[in-house]
Amino acid sequence: MDFQKIKEKRTEWTMKWQVVYFLLFCCLCKAITAQLHYSIAEEEKKGYLVGNIAKDLGLNIQDLAKRKFRISSVTAEHFFNVNLDNGNLYVAARIDRESICEITPICSLSLEAVVENPLHVFHVEVEIQDINDNSPFFSKNTISLEILEVTPPGTHYILGNAMDPDVGMNSLQTYKISENEYFKLNMKTSGDGRKFPELILERPLDREKQSNLEIILTASDGGNPVKTGRAVIKIIVTDFNDNSPMFSKELYQVSLTEGAPVNTLVIHMNATDEDEGVNGHVTFSFSHISKIAEQTFSIDSQTGEIRTREEFDFEVTKAYVMNVEAADGGGLVSHAKVIIQIVDANDNAPDITLTSVSNSIPENSVPGTVVALINIRDVDSGENANVYCHITDSLPFELTSSSSNYYKLLMTSSLDREAMQEYNITIKATDRGSPPLSTTKTIRLLIQDVNDNPPVFDQTKYVVYIPENNPSGSSLFQVQASDPDLNENAKIIFSIVNKNGDDFPVSAYVSINSMTGVLYAQRPFDYEQMREFNVQVMAKDNGSPPLNSTATVKICITDINDNSPKILYPSTGVDDSTVFEIVPQSSNKGDLVAKVVAVDADSGHNAWLSYQFLQPSEPSYFSIGRHTGEIRTLRVFQEKETTKHKVIVLVKDNGTPPRSSTINLNLVVADNFQQDIPKMKNKYQNSDQTNLDIYLVIALALISFLFTLTVMFAFISKCRKSAPSTQYLGHTKTLQLDPNGTLQYFEVSMDIDSGTLNIMRSLNFPQLKDLVNKSEDTLPGGYRWKETLQPDVLSTFRADLPFVICL
Repeated sequence: MDFQKIKEKRTEWTMKWQVVYFLLFCCLCKAITAQLHYSIAEEEKKGYLVGNIAKDLGLNIQDLAKRKFRISSVTAEHFFNVNLDNGNLYVAARIDRESICEITPICSLSLEAVVENPLHVFHVEVEIQDINDNSPFFSKNTISLEILEVTPPGTHYILGNAMDPDVGMNSLQTYKISENEYFKLNMKTSGDGRKFPELILERPLDREKQSNLEIILTASDGGNPVKTGRAVIKIIVTDFNDNSPMFSKELYQVSLTEGAPVNTLVIHMNATDEDEGVNGHVTFSFSHISKIAEQTFSIDSQTGEIRTREEFDFEVTKAYVMNVEAADGGGLVSHAKVIIQIVDANDNAPDITLTSVSNSIPENSVPGTVVALINIRDVDSGENANVYCHITDSLPFELTSSSSNYYKLLMTSSLDREAMQEYNITIKATDRGSPPLSTTKTIRLLIQDVNDNPPVFDQTKYVVYIPENNPSGSSLFQVQASDPDLNENAKIIFSIVNKNGDDFPVSAYVSINSMTGVLYAQRPFDYEQMREFNVQVMAKDNGSPPLNSTATVKICITDINDNSPKILYPSTGVDDSTVFEIVPQSSNKGDLVAKVVAVDADSGHNAWLSYQFLQPSEPSYFSIGRHTGEIRTLRVFQEKETTKHKVIVLVKDNGTPPRSSTINLNLVVADNFQQDIPKMKNKYQNSDQTNLDIYLVIALALISFLFTLTVMFAFISKCRKSAPSTQYLGHTKTLQLDPNGTLQYFEVSMDIDSGTLNIMRSLNFPQLKDLVNKSEDTLPGGYRWKETLQPDVLSTFRADLPFVICL
């Protein structure tokens, strides 16, 4: 209880002291406060003199600094400053009345001027006077209005008011609009004094004539000079659906080339509607159209573009007719007719049809033969269907027009299957479109063979070299023949067509394989009997009728070394007795005492003979000519020397291997042939007895040699007997080189009485087989040759024996 009383007592004292303090403060304020008023226009420049504040406050200018004179203000201190030297108050910064006071009619700034010693505070009020530094302005530069075109006249449209931060006469005063034929302006004032513009519609609008208007609204203040502000009134006349869509024309005709690609633009349909918005939005569609046209064309509902939706063909449809409907958003419609003419394009190449055709014809068909009947057509029209055709290559054929669109393919010249077995006839048909199109067709024509060509040998004459002694049945040669025909017409059969004469039966020597043309030997050939012969071979085909040709085969038999030399002189007789030759005692060195004459039935090098001593006498008294066989003395004989000399002469040919013959000669040196020869014989026989052992050995060798010769001669004799040719009776042959190195053959005869050798005729090498057993006294051309021999030598010759010698 006491505590509560103490607390209430303290509260009472606190309230009393606050009242005392407030009264004292009020007295102090009244003592130091005074009032000072200035008035300046806004927007004055910096440094503008407001007034002499020190003088107006009654202060001593000299004491201003001493008493710390200053001004202070929370909001306006930075707008002013005081010069302590003279006490003037100046404008320190730009002062904009509208930014400080906005639209307040009276605008003033409050300042406090403070001095000390003693302390005084003076209240200074500076009034800011308005100037016309702001133009009226609208909150929006553009005012948009939408007015329905059927709005009745007299309708009011209130617009937004303009703003002007100035006050008084400098603020907004009036509005006006630019001239127009539809609207007028009225101004209204609100209860707070604001002025609003108002548009009034004076006459009806027509959007189709003028869909929008622009009117300039101008706001003016009352300053001097007058300032204005502007805004644009954009009036949009909204549409009412009072117009139907309209096409530019009722009928549209368009041409379109066939083959145009899909989605090709055919025509752009254009329909206009003077309305706008939904009422003026036009859509397009087909109203009356055939099913095929609907499948071929499409229309864009928004743009009105008619395009192809698939390829079309002039040959199928030449024109399309359709109706197009244009509708606006308000349900009004209009129609137009569209006719699309299809223009033919050269899109079809000519078509070639073989109505009748032969796949093959004989090669002997005559010119003018019909090979094929051809039909050519083009489904295009006009020049695009005008077609011309020809054969592309140079061939023995031609095309001739038979009737409309029909052509005949004819032969123009003879055919030869061997030159061309088949023809690929390419026919090209081209139209006259732009660009032209063409088609080609190839006819493969085979040429049938007829037997119009005989077999042909690769050579008309053959030369065949066959070594003699060939085995029977051996292949000699194969002839070759060809026939360019076909099949049976080209099948060749060979045969020998020589007629077997009495002199030479060809079939006995040669046969031929009828299928291969290989010639075979029927028997061995003997060069010494027959040097050559001709075989006539015929090649015949199997055509109807058959054709044939012949060729000659010349068979030349070449020599082999199958004959040993034959010694003609001196003759050993039938018993091969020893030959004695008398050598005159008075012979000088180099005298001819004897001559060995030999022949060889072979020819060429095989018959080229050489002579030599196989067993000359000791000491040697004689020499023999290697190529002549002449035996000559090497020295002069003495009386006491040996009178009998035995020599063995070897005659050898030049074959491979060489063959040879020998003869034993006893050369007796004596002056009287009739007296000495019997003694010689007896002495020779005695000498033979004493040398029996030697002769036995020689006999064995000779028997072996003779056995070989006998077998050969028997074989040769058998061949000669089987040959039908003339035997060379009584002829002997040899082969020698003459001094100029050539081979010459002579047929000679010996005259015993005169001691001469008579050349009967000169023989060429191939004529040795033609020697016959008859004599001629002179050579051809009048030539004659004689050689005189020793009488004792000539006595050994047989007078009736002609022989051949070569020098």
